Amino acid sequence: MRLGVIGYGARARHMVQTMCAQDMDVRLVAIADPQGDAIRDRMRDVGEAEMPRFYATADEMLNGEPLDGVVIGTRCSLHAAMAIKVLSRDIAVYMEKPVATTMPDLLALYDCCAFLRSPRIVVSFPLRMSRVVQLARQIITSGKIGEVEQVRAWTNVPYGNVYFQTWYRDESETQGLFLQKATHDFDYINYLLGDNRPRRISAMTAKRVFQGNHPAGLRCMDCPERKTCFESPYHPSRAEPLPLHQPAPEMCAFAVDTGNEDSGSALIEYESGMHAVYSQNFYTRGKAARRGASFTGYHGTVEFDWYPENLKVYLHHENRVETYDFEDTGGHGGGDAVLATNFLEVIRGEAESVSPIENGLRNTLMCLKAKESAATRQFQEIEWPAGRGVTERGR
Repeated sequence: MRLGVIGYGARARHMVQTMCAQDMDVRLVAIADPQGDAIRDRMRDVGEAEMPRFYATADEMLNGEPLDGVVIGTRCSLHAAMAIKVLSRDIAVYMEKPVATTMPDLLALYDCCAFLRSPRIVVSFPLRMSRVVQLARQIITSGKIGEVEQVRAWTNVPYGNVYFQTWYRDESETQGLFLQKATHDFDYINYLLGDNRPRRISAMTAKRVFQGNHPAGLRCMDCPERKTCFESPYHPSRAEPLPLHQPAPEMCAFAVDTGNEDSGSALIEYESGMHAVYSQNFYTRGKAARRGASFTGYHGTVEFDWYPENLKVYLHHENRVETYDFEDTGGHGGGDAVLATNFLEVIRGEAESVSPIENGLRNTLMCLKAKESAATRQFQEIEWPAGRGVTERGR
């Protein structure tokens, strides 16, 4: 099985390595990345047994290689365009989220998938396939807690500095942090609610912490506050603070050119009339880290979190609590491995995608509408333009 990669970043590398470890017949044969020389050097340094061929552009790779599947790991603004290139050649696609960052790109991908009717795509939403969410789904679908009437979800990101000190700080690239982070959470919420689809959304964002008047382009290594700033890689509170003479790539989190909101919340109404509330922030640190949700019905509440990885069922009328603890289950609670396996099965024609494009399109639409709501301070309908509509599979 011959795999190609467009954009060989950390996530693409991790997923391809997982796929190769699962099946000895899987080979990474080609990489399209403008940083090809640097990637080749790193692969040599770690002793890669088989070196793929490198291409400067996706078109060159797709025109020059007979591929069974392509992993898309570019920067987010290119996801949709790269997916369209690959799908037009009838090649299976594993694509990172978000599937698009703008409405025009989202609609272009929508139209491409509608034309193909049965595109072979696995979207990187591993939380839906994590052990915690799979158990929650079993409990909810069993009727044990009754029909879900309210959802509360939260994400307190302990590594939020990445969105303000690396390329993610470029808001023209990320288009905000609903698309970067909440898209995962909206996906597993929708997955657990089954056929109860989101109808409208209201949202609010704030930028209260990661702002300041430091000059644009300032790096931590050049800052006079590098020993006292908590976001500095040189700060003594770091697990392994860098020596002051060692260069560091981190940009200043408190400079005038630092993009992205640092907190946001959304209120989502579903077709049944129930609602979900979601909040995220990017300045939580240490043991205050949280990511999870509670799903409440008349008979009980299912609550879970990945920090640490556990799930509780509160039975309202029995005065009883069931607790489930999970050992280390791998990347994204075990979801990465499940998606890797599923993608190989999709390529072979043995299974349908467990994270299909219809859900990726819907979640991205939700994020774009949340962003619009925060800008306009108005509820936004979660609906496609006239003539478009998505029937979601793999729920």
